[in-house]
Amino acid sequence: MTSGQPAGRSGSIERSTLETRIVVDLNLDGGEARVGTGVLFLDHMLDALSRHGRIGLAVTATGDAVMDPHHTVEDTGIVIGLALKKALGDRAGIARYGHAYAPLDDSLARVVVDCSGRPYLQYVATMPEAMIGAAFASSLVEEFWRGLAMNAGLTMHIDLIRSRNAHHAAEAIFKAAALALYQATRRTGDPARVPSTKGVLA
Repeated sequence: MTSGQPAGRSGSIERSTLETRIVVDLNLDGGEARVGTGVLFLDHMLDALSRHGRIGLAVTATGDAVMDPHHTVEDTGIVIGLALKKALGDRAGIARYGHAYAPLDDSLARVVVDCSGRPYLQYVATMPEAMIGAAFASSLVEEFWRGLAMNAGLTMHIDLIRSRNAHHAAEAIFKAAALALYQATRRTGDPARVPSTKGVLA
């Protein structure tokens, strides 16, 4: 089977709704983080995702974040997922599976990912605090990863093993996910073969 991966394994997606306008440029093979969503904590997490996943990630978002960051966070996850799906192409030659643990002080998170083409998120994380700072609900961490996994075609299992601080918990999750995604998306096999007994990942 011939690889359908785009050169440089990059994906650019723009998505507009009545609530938000999100533009994402993503490169699986590296680059800088340039993020501006209007949600400062989300920007912090996306920077961590880019740096630890060694992913080039440019994100701009406009919308109703001043009222409530929910739509911006959820929609940003959706668009990053779509860009990741585009960058993966037919997924030929990739490792497919990745897993990682990441600690941050009191917090420890584990993320296991399969670039399966079948969207599924198992999120088991009891956040120790309802809010991260004054404006970011801890529940938005799940919303972001659900949007990303469902639109990228990933099977993801996210477990927060322990935590006493919600900021640390969220950051440990994002860092573990970044490390797992980096591992799963590396080209480790035959670039002309999809890592599946079916010959297709879907």
